Amino acid sequence: MAVHAHPDDESSKGAATTARYAAEGVEVLIVTCTGGERGDVLNPSFEAPEGHEFESVEGRLAVRRLEMAAAAEALGVRQHWLGFVDSGLPEGDPRPPLPEGCFALVPLEEAAAPLVELVREFRPHVMTTYDPSGGYPHPDHIKCHEVSVEAYRAAGDADRYVVEGGAEAWAPAKLYYNHGFSLDRLRAVHEAMEGAGLESPFGDWIESRAAREIPEREVTTRIEVAPYFARRDAALTAHASQIDPDGFFFAVPRDIEADVWPTEEFELADSRVPTDLPETDLFAGLREESA
Repeated sequence: MAVHAHPDDESSKGAATTARYAAEGVEVLIVTCTGGERGDVLNPSFEAPEGHEFESVEGRLAVRRLEMAAAAEALGVRQHWLGFVDSGLPEGDPRPPLPEGCFALVPLEEAAAPLVELVREFRPHVMTTYDPSGGYPHPDHIKCHEVSVEAYRAAGDADRYVVEGGAEAWAPAKLYYNHGFSLDRLRAVHEAMEGAGLESPFGDWIESRAAREIPEREVTTRIEVAPYFARRDAALTAHASQIDPDGFFFAVPRDIEADVWPTEEFELADSRVPTDLPETDLFAGLREESA
Protein backbone atom coordinates (compact mmCIF):
# COMPACT_ATOMS: atom_id res chain seq x y z
CA MET A 1 0.00 0.00 0.00
CA ALA A 2 1.48 3.30 -1.16
CA VAL A 3 -0.18 6.36 0.40
CA HIS A 4 0.07 9.67 -1.47
CA ALA A 5 -1.31 13.16 -1.09
CA HIS A 6 -2.47 14.01 -4.63
CA PRO A 7 -3.01 12.40 -8.01
CA ASP A 8 0.37 12.40 -9.82
CA ASP A 9 2.40 11.90 -6.62
CA GLU A 10 2.18 8.14 -7.09
CA SER A 11 3.81 8.53 -10.52
CA SER A 12 6.70 10.74 -9.40
CA LYS A 13 7.57 8.93 -6.15
CA GLY A 14 8.32 5.22 -6.14
CA ALA A 15 6.30 4.55 -9.30
CA ALA A 16 8.75 2.15 -10.93
CA THR A 17 8.87 0.18 -7.68
CA THR A 18 5.10 -0.23 -7.55
CA ALA A 19 5.11 -1.19 -11.23
CA ARG A 20 7.81 -3.81 -10.60
CA TYR A 21 5.99 -5.42 -7.69
CA ALA A 22 2.68 -5.40 -9.54
CA ALA A 23 4.35 -7.10 -12.52
CA GLU A 24 5.77 -9.72 -10.16
CA GLY A 25 2.28 -10.57 -8.89
CA VAL A 26 2.19 -8.51 -5.70
CA GLU A 27 -1.15 -6.86 -4.96
CA VAL A 28 -0.44 -3.12 -4.96
CA LEU A 29 -2.91 -0.47 -3.83
CA ILE A 30 -2.28 3.24 -4.35
CA VAL A 31 -4.15 5.42 -1.85
CA THR A 32 -4.74 9.04 -2.87
CA CYS A 33 -5.73 11.28 0.03
CA THR A 34 -7.13 14.25 -1.95
CA GLY A 35 -8.57 14.96 -5.37
CA GLY A 36 -5.84 17.40 -6.37
CA GLU A 37 -8.49 19.98 -7.17
CA ARG A 38 -6.33 22.93 -6.12
CA GLY A 39 -3.28 21.83 -8.09
CA ASP A 40 -2.07 24.15 -10.82
CA VAL A 41 -1.86 23.25 -14.49
CA LEU A 42 1.86 22.61 -14.98
CA ASN A 43 1.76 21.47 -18.60
CA PRO A 44 1.68 24.43 -21.01
CA SER A 45 0.31 22.23 -23.79
CA PHE A 46 -2.55 20.80 -21.72
CA GLU A 47 -6.03 20.80 -23.16
CA ALA A 48 -9.02 19.41 -21.28
CA PRO A 49 -10.26 16.09 -22.71
CA GLU A 50 -13.14 16.30 -25.11
CA GLY A 51 -16.43 16.65 -23.26
CA HIS A 52 -14.78 18.00 -20.12
CA GLU A 53 -14.15 21.46 -18.72
CA PHE A 54 -11.37 22.32 -16.31
CA GLU A 55 -12.35 25.69 -14.87
CA SER A 56 -14.62 24.55 -12.05
CA VAL A 57 -13.66 22.46 -9.02
CA GLU A 58 -15.97 19.71 -10.26
CA GLY A 59 -14.37 19.77 -13.70
CA ARG A 60 -10.87 19.58 -12.29
CA LEU A 61 -11.81 16.67 -10.05
CA ALA A 62 -13.36 14.78 -12.96
CA VAL A 63 -10.34 15.27 -15.21
CA ARG A 64 -7.86 14.33 -12.51
CA ARG A 65 -9.85 11.18 -11.80
CA LEU A 66 -9.52 10.26 -15.47
CA GLU A 67 -5.79 10.97 -15.33
CA MET A 68 -5.39 8.91 -12.16
CA ALA A 69 -7.21 5.95 -13.68
CA ALA A 70 -4.90 6.05 -16.71
CA ALA A 71 -1.81 6.27 -14.47
CA ALA A 72 -2.94 3.32 -12.34
CA GLU A 73 -3.49 1.28 -15.51
CA ALA A 74 0.00 2.16 -16.74
CA LEU A 75 1.51 0.99 -13.45
CA GLY A 76 -0.68 -2.10 -13.25
CA VAL A 77 -1.98 -1.23 -9.78
CA ARG A 78 -5.27 -0.64 -7.97
CA GLN A 79 -6.13 2.82 -6.66
CA HIS A 80 -8.43 4.19 -3.94
CA TRP A 81 -9.52 7.76 -3.16
CA LEU A 82 -9.78 8.75 0.50
CA GLY A 83 -11.93 11.69 -0.58
CA PHE A 84 -10.38 14.65 1.24
CA VAL A 85 -10.16 18.15 -0.22
CA ASP A 86 -6.85 19.44 -1.59
CA SER A 87 -5.36 22.12 0.69
CA GLY A 88 -3.45 23.92 -2.04
CA LEU A 89 -0.01 25.40 -1.46
CA PRO A 90 -0.42 28.79 0.22
CA GLU A 91 2.15 31.31 -0.92
CA GLY A 92 3.08 34.76 0.32
CA ASP A 93 4.68 36.42 3.32
CA PRO A 94 2.87 35.98 5.57
CA ARG A 95 1.22 32.93 4.07
CA PRO A 96 -2.56 33.06 3.85
CA PRO A 97 -4.59 30.66 5.99
CA LEU A 98 -5.45 27.25 4.62
CA PRO A 99 -8.91 26.86 3.06
CA GLU A 100 -11.67 25.81 5.43
CA GLY A 101 -12.42 22.10 5.28
CA CYS A 102 -9.19 21.14 3.51
CA PHE A 103 -7.27 17.94 4.24
CA ALA A 104 -4.50 19.60 6.24
CA LEU A 105 -7.03 21.03 8.71
CA VAL A 106 -8.95 17.81 9.35
CA PRO A 107 -8.28 16.51 12.89
CA LEU A 108 -5.85 13.61 12.85
CA GLU A 109 -8.19 10.86 14.04
CA GLU A 110 -10.90 11.95 11.60
CA ALA A 111 -8.40 12.05 8.73
CA ALA A 112 -6.82 8.71 9.65
CA ALA A 113 -10.05 6.78 10.22
CA PRO A 114 -10.78 5.88 6.57
CA LEU A 115 -7.15 4.88 6.04
CA VAL A 116 -7.21 2.66 9.14
CA GLU A 117 -10.30 0.92 7.79
CA LEU A 118 -8.69 0.54 4.37
CA VAL A 119 -5.54 -0.98 5.90
CA ARG A 120 -7.73 -3.49 7.73
CA GLU A 121 -9.59 -4.34 4.53
CA PHE A 122 -6.60 -4.55 2.19
CA ARG A 123 -4.24 -6.08 4.79
CA PRO A 124 -0.92 -4.85 3.36
CA HIS A 125 2.34 -6.32 4.57
CA VAL A 126 4.20 -3.14 3.56
CA MET A 127 3.16 0.51 3.56
CA THR A 128 5.01 3.42 1.95
CA THR A 129 4.46 7.12 2.50
CA TYR A 130 6.35 10.41 3.00
CA ASP A 131 8.85 11.31 5.70
CA PRO A 132 7.86 13.80 8.45
CA SER A 133 8.80 16.76 6.24
CA GLY A 134 6.39 15.56 3.58
CA GLY A 135 9.29 15.41 1.16
CA TYR A 136 8.68 19.12 0.69
CA PRO A 137 6.62 21.45 2.87
CA HIS A 138 3.22 21.05 1.21
CA PRO A 139 0.58 20.86 3.96
CA ASP A 140 -1.10 17.85 2.33
CA HIS A 141 2.19 15.94 2.13
CA ILE A 142 2.85 16.55 5.82
CA LYS A 143 -0.71 15.49 6.65
CA CYS A 144 -0.30 12.40 4.47
CA HIS A 145 2.73 11.41 6.56
CA GLU A 146 0.77 11.93 9.77
CA VAL A 147 -2.27 9.89 8.77
CA SER A 148 -0.13 7.12 7.28
CA VAL A 149 1.91 6.71 10.44
CA GLU A 150 -1.25 6.84 12.55
CA ALA A 151 -2.89 4.15 10.42
CA TYR A 152 0.24 1.98 10.48
CA ARG A 153 0.34 2.16 14.27
CA ALA A 154 -3.39 1.90 14.98
CA ALA A 155 -4.80 -0.54 12.42
CA GLY A 156 -3.59 -3.56 14.38
CA ASP A 157 -5.20 -2.39 17.64
CA ALA A 158 -8.76 -3.70 17.82
CA ASP A 159 -9.58 -1.19 20.57
CA ARG A 160 -8.88 1.82 18.34
CA TYR A 161 -10.94 3.15 15.45
CA VAL A 162 -13.75 0.73 16.26
CA VAL A 163 -16.31 0.51 13.44
CA GLU A 164 -19.39 -1.67 13.81
CA GLY A 165 -19.21 -4.32 11.13
CA GLY A 166 -15.75 -3.13 10.10
CA ALA A 167 -12.81 -5.29 9.10
CA GLU A 168 -10.71 -7.08 11.71
CA ALA A 169 -7.57 -5.45 13.06
CA TRP A 170 -4.47 -5.82 10.87
CA ALA A 171 -0.92 -4.66 11.59
CA PRO A 172 1.30 -4.09 8.55
CA ALA A 173 4.79 -5.50 9.03
CA LYS A 174 6.87 -2.65 7.59
CA LEU A 175 6.62 1.09 6.99
CA TYR A 176 8.83 2.95 4.51
CA TYR A 177 9.36 6.56 3.59
CA ASN A 178 9.84 7.41 -0.07
CA HIS A 179 13.31 8.82 -0.58
CA GLY A 180 12.86 12.11 -2.38
CA PHE A 181 15.74 14.48 -3.02
CA SER A 182 19.15 12.90 -3.64
CA LEU A 183 22.09 15.15 -4.41
CA ASP A 184 24.21 12.05 -5.07
CA ARG A 185 21.77 10.92 -7.75
CA LEU A 186 21.62 14.34 -9.39
CA ARG A 187 25.40 14.60 -9.42
CA ALA A 188 25.82 11.12 -10.90
CA VAL A 189 23.33 11.85 -13.67
CA HIS A 190 24.83 15.30 -14.28
CA GLU A 191 28.35 13.90 -14.68
CA ALA A 192 27.13 11.08 -16.93
CA MET A 193 25.31 13.51 -19.22
CA GLU A 194 28.31 15.81 -19.48
CA GLY A 195 30.49 12.79 -20.14
CA ALA A 196 28.20 11.86 -23.03
CA GLY A 197 28.48 15.36 -24.46
CA LEU A 198 24.94 16.30 -23.47
CA GLU A 199 23.75 19.42 -21.67
CA SER A 200 22.79 18.56 -18.11
CA PRO A 201 19.48 19.94 -16.83
CA PHE A 202 21.02 20.38 -13.40
CA GLY A 203 23.93 22.64 -14.35
CA ASP A 204 25.36 24.72 -11.53
CA TRP A 205 22.40 24.00 -9.28
CA ILE A 206 23.87 20.85 -7.77
CA GLU A 207 26.82 22.87 -6.45
CA SER A 208 24.62 25.64 -5.11
CA ARG A 209 24.14 26.44 -1.47
CA ALA A 210 20.41 25.76 -1.83
CA ALA A 211 21.09 22.20 -2.97
CA ARG A 212 23.61 21.55 -0.20
CA GLU A 213 21.19 22.80 2.44
CA ILE A 214 18.44 20.33 1.54
CA PRO A 215 18.69 17.56 4.14
CA GLU A 216 19.17 14.04 2.79
CA ARG A 217 17.50 11.28 4.74
CA GLU A 218 18.99 7.84 5.29
CA VAL A 219 18.65 5.33 2.47
CA THR A 220 18.12 1.80 3.80
CA THR A 221 16.61 0.12 0.76
CA ARG A 222 17.40 0.27 -2.96
CA ILE A 223 15.07 -1.38 -5.45
CA GLU A 224 16.32 -2.23 -8.96
CA VAL A 225 13.68 -0.81 -11.30
CA ALA A 226 15.28 0.22 -14.61
CA PRO A 227 13.09 -2.19 -16.63
CA TYR A 228 10.04 -0.34 -15.28
CA PHE A 229 11.06 3.22 -16.17
CA ALA A 230 8.78 3.06 -19.22
CA ARG A 231 5.77 2.26 -17.05
CA ARG A 232 6.67 5.06 -14.69
CA ASP A 233 6.97 7.48 -17.60
CA ALA A 234 3.61 6.36 -19.01
CA ALA A 235 2.02 6.99 -15.62
CA LEU A 236 3.61 10.43 -15.43
CA THR A 237 2.36 11.49 -18.86
CA ALA A 238 -1.11 10.17 -17.98
CA HIS A 239 -1.32 13.17 -15.64
CA ALA A 240 -1.51 15.53 -18.59
CA SER A 241 -2.64 18.54 -16.58
CA GLN A 242 0.27 18.19 -14.19
CA ILE A 243 3.22 16.80 -16.12
CA ASP A 244 4.92 18.56 -19.02
CA PRO A 245 6.16 15.85 -21.46
CA ASP A 246 8.98 18.23 -22.42
CA GLY A 247 9.75 19.14 -18.83
CA PHE A 248 12.07 18.25 -15.99
CA PHE A 249 10.96 14.65 -15.47
CA PHE A 250 12.03 13.73 -18.99
CA ALA A 251 15.24 15.74 -19.29
CA VAL A 252 17.55 12.77 -18.69
CA PRO A 253 17.89 10.08 -21.40
CA ARG A 254 16.59 6.84 -19.98
CA ASP A 255 19.61 4.81 -21.07
CA ILE A 256 21.83 7.11 -19.02
CA GLU A 257 19.48 6.95 -16.05
CA ALA A 258 19.38 3.15 -16.25
CA ASP A 259 23.16 2.99 -16.41
CA VAL A 260 24.06 5.33 -13.55
CA TRP A 261 21.00 5.19 -11.27
CA PRO A 262 18.78 2.15 -11.93
CA THR A 263 17.20 2.13 -8.47
CA GLU A 264 14.54 3.83 -6.39
CA GLU A 265 15.38 4.46 -2.76
CA PHE A 266 13.43 4.14 0.48
CA GLU A 267 13.99 4.62 4.18
CA LEU A 268 12.79 1.86 6.50
CA ALA A 269 10.90 3.80 9.18
CA ASP A 270 9.64 0.82 11.17
CA SER A 271 9.67 -2.96 10.94
CA ARG A 272 7.82 -5.54 12.99
CA VAL A 273 9.94 -8.31 11.47
CA PRO A 274 13.73 -8.80 11.61
CA THR A 275 15.57 -7.54 8.55
CA ASP A 276 19.19 -6.81 7.70
CA LEU A 277 20.14 -3.42 6.31
CA PRO A 278 20.78 -2.41 3.64
CA GLU A 279 17.92 -4.07 1.75
CA THR A 280 17.14 -4.66 -1.91
CA ASP A 281 13.51 -5.68 -1.37
CA LEU A 282 10.64 -3.97 0.47
CA PHE A 283 9.53 -7.46 1.51
CA ALA A 284 12.87 -8.42 3.04
CA GLY A 285 12.19 -10.36 6.22
CA LEU A 286 8.73 -11.30 4.99
CA ARG A 287 9.30 -13.61 2.05
CA GLU A 288 11.33 -16.02 4.19
CA GLU A 289 8.50 -16.19 6.73
CA SER A 290 5.95 -17.18 4.10
CA ALA A 291 8.28 -19.67 2.37
